[in-house]
Amino acid sequence: MRRSFSSSLLAILGLVLIANGCGGSGYDSGSGSGGGDTAPQITAQPASVTVNAGQMATFSVVATGTQPLAYQWRKNMSNISGATSASYTTPATVSGDSGTAFDVIVSNSVGNVTSGAATLTVTTTTSSTVDVATYHYDDMRSGANIQETILNPVNVNSSTFGKVAEFPSDGQIDGQMLYLSQVAIPGQGTKNVLYFATENDSVYAVDADTMSGSSATVLWKSSARPSGELAVVPSDAGCGYINPVGIISTPVIDRSRNAIYVVSASKDSGNHVHHWVYAFDLTNGNSLFGGPMKIAATYPGSGGNSSGGTVTFKDSVQQERAALLEANDNIYTVWSGYDGDCGNYSAWVIAVSADSLAQVGAIDLVPNTSGAGIWQGGGGPAADSAGNVYLATGNAFGGNTPGVSANYGDTFVKLANGTPLSVADYFAPSIAIQDDQQDADLGSAAPLLLPDMVDANSITRRLAVIAGKDGAIYIASRDNMGMYNAMADNIYQELPSSGRRNFCSPVYFNNAVYIGPGGVSLRAYGVSQAKLSTSATSQSTNTFGGTGTVPTVSANGNSNGIVWAVDRGGGALYAYDAGNLAILLYNSNQATGNRDHFASVGGHFITPMVANGKVYFGTGSSVAVFGLLP
Repeated sequence: MRRSFSSSLLAILGLVLIANGCGGSGYDSGSGSGGGDTAPQITAQPASVTVNAGQMATFSVVATGTQPLAYQWRKNMSNISGATSASYTTPATVSGDSGTAFDVIVSNSVGNVTSGAATLTVTTTTSSTVDVATYHYDDMRSGANIQETILNPVNVNSSTFGKVAEFPSDGQIDGQMLYLSQVAIPGQGTKNVLYFATENDSVYAVDADTMSGSSATVLWKSSARPSGELAVVPSDAGCGYINPVGIISTPVIDRSRNAIYVVSASKDSGNHVHHWVYAFDLTNGNSLFGGPMKIAATYPGSGGNSSGGTVTFKDSVQQERAALLEANDNIYTVWSGYDGDCGNYSAWVIAVSADSLAQVGAIDLVPNTSGAGIWQGGGGPAADSAGNVYLATGNAFGGNTPGVSANYGDTFVKLANGTPLSVADYFAPSIAIQDDQQDADLGSAAPLLLPDMVDANSITRRLAVIAGKDGAIYIASRDNMGMYNAMADNIYQELPSSGRRNFCSPVYFNNAVYIGPGGVSLRAYGVSQAKLSTSATSQSTNTFGGTGTVPTVSANGNSNGIVWAVDRGGGALYAYDAGNLAILLYNSNQATGNRDHFASVGGHFITPMVANGKVYFGTGSSVAVFGLLP
């Protein structure tokens, strides 16, 4: 009787529990809509965000309720695909996103709740602290602007990035653009200024923040052609493809001296060609320091254009193609010939005072032969912290053994700081004489000086990279360059020839060297323990024909690295992830309707320049400007 009573009591209790929803299949564990579930509640609303154009904006929400919670962010009440977490991050364009309202719907099995709207405000600022005063950003020619805080791999794509301006110029632009932040222009205020020069012997200073469509505010424009002189044309030398021939090289700026220096060409009424060094006031374009100064030089020797044991600089056959260098309070100019190798030109280096434009030194690096042009693919001579100057020469004519008889054809040369100009060290490949015969200039591209590095034996190495038309990549020790040996290359490291000619200067960023030989892809070589990888660590999927491409890098410190390159033949600007060149971020042919197309590029070695969220480069008739779309 007692056991039967217990069983009956348990059965009754069980019925009561079920009726009250406290057990068995009637208990709500959160999967249904029973009395144990709670609908979502927002405990922290998304906050409005204000960012500069090009930066990332993040919105977040905090909610409680029965798990799991689902999120759907909306932009102006339209669902954003893939925005399904508690936070949402988006790049902010200049005006397209400003004032946009973002909210989020939080839901679970019980119900949903919509957050309040948060507003995105995008500010445009003309304040900039970036100066680009020389070719490839610095005297070591790193090719990397690591102060770029606006452009990054997220916002550089065809939806948010493209051509924002194309300003017409009065001639072809071959040199790199230069940029100064916050320049006080009399009567016009403080401006971010873009400086560039044309083959029509003109120098421009343009308000960079006014460049839109085809218009811009020109702060000043000056002629680097003396009164009464005329433009130089190819027939004045007998060869060449640039017409007219005016300012080919990239100028250099000295902000402390308030000057931009350029080298121009012109001819008088008797068709006599002259080359001039000008310094223009950065604020008004007036000529400074009693200029211009006419280039003229002599040097002991018996080579091209010599008489009585003296070689004379011959204006009509010389060209200043390489970017100018300022070092040791001097402006260094380096000289080659015209495309087509006509006339007895020589590998001249001529330095003038940055204060007076007076000549302070001149050296002919092939005084007892000729040729050996310092072409450098538009790049410039480099300088180290001690003021030593580095450059490479091309193939010499009429006999050349590097280092013998003071001839340094097909040679990577180190000039000592000081005057008179003198060779402190050099490297020439063992095939230098063969290179001379095959027109395989070592000096077809400019050198890159690497930052100091520690090798596997804890030895600090000071290195330089040079690559010319023989296709090899040479890495020289700047402390012991190796000189010349016909039997073997005395070189710190050498990557064998790829079979492709190098015309375009390499650049360095974040333990990688980037180089774009002719007819193949843009390539990256990793750097570890002061050695380059023996093969490319990444490369672009597309190739660059002709003379290849000159890369440049933008980054914020060591992050957000982007490698930029112009394809001259294809007429396109490319942007790649610096960590992996196989990742194409953008090219200017992606947008529909030719939105990002630009005028035909004239020069062979056009180098993009990045500053303050914009990418600038010259064409045959304009300045192309790319940035975040409005």
